[in-house]
Amino acid sequence: MPVQGHAEEYRSPGTGENAAIGVLLSHGFTGSPKSMRPFAEHLAAEGYGVAVPRLPGHGTTWQEMNKTGWPDWYAVLDNELERLRKEHDQVFLAGLSMGGCLVLRLAEEHSADISGLVLINPSVRTDDKRLVLLPVLSRLVPSFPGISNDIKKPGADEGAYDRMPLRALHSLSQLWQLTRDDLAKVTQPVLLFRSTVDHVVEPSSGRTVLSSISSRDVTETLLEDSYHVATLDNDAPRIFADSAAFIHRLSGRSDA
Repeated sequence: MPVQGHAEEYRSPGTGENAAIGVLLSHGFTGSPKSMRPFAEHLAAEGYGVAVPRLPGHGTTWQEMNKTGWPDWYAVLDNELERLRKEHDQVFLAGLSMGGCLVLRLAEEHSADISGLVLINPSVRTDDKRLVLLPVLSRLVPSFPGISNDIKKPGADEGAYDRMPLRALHSLSQLWQLTRDDLAKVTQPVLLFRSTVDHVVEPSSGRTVLSSISSRDVTETLLEDSYHVATLDNDAPRIFADSAAFIHRLSGRSDA
């Protein structure tokens, strides 16, 4: 299946002193590496090793995505984490929306391998009561109209699907449940960014994360000039700068 031009994976090995630090970044549901590439490029410019893999079924067609599920998406990130651990002294994770849920799951299962988490509008639940219908509905209807490109900044485009693949969404709901059940296992430092206006993920999702994790080093930053895809929105420079400072502080590296 051909990959859309904007959906190419992005990697940089890192340079200089910061090359000892690796950062794994995950895009969201129906999105692609495009939503995380500027973030990764900012970190790469500071010398960090970075990886933004394309999750299976993303960056192609929504029909192709309906053939995949959360174990497929998770496996790609799990393998990438293993590679980064071999190449770097420390590894940090960053995730947008579903990507935030996936990196939380990684943190639950690989606590000793991860030095910190950056979460941008993470999704671990929904208040939409229609979710209970997904097991049946996903067998009858392949897709619904999607909620993509929730960006306040004029002209910005994440390149996500315009349809919501329901079988894949049902699988995502299962990932949400698994991740919520184990959030107490998350002990790493967490930097969580939350848009005050988000048309995709409800505030209850971020509140669930913050109230359930066991991390002691936790910072929540509210984004008042961005919608859901904040990594491509008006507050993106703040996300990038604050995240780099967070990683620098926790890496234990002193300024030259």
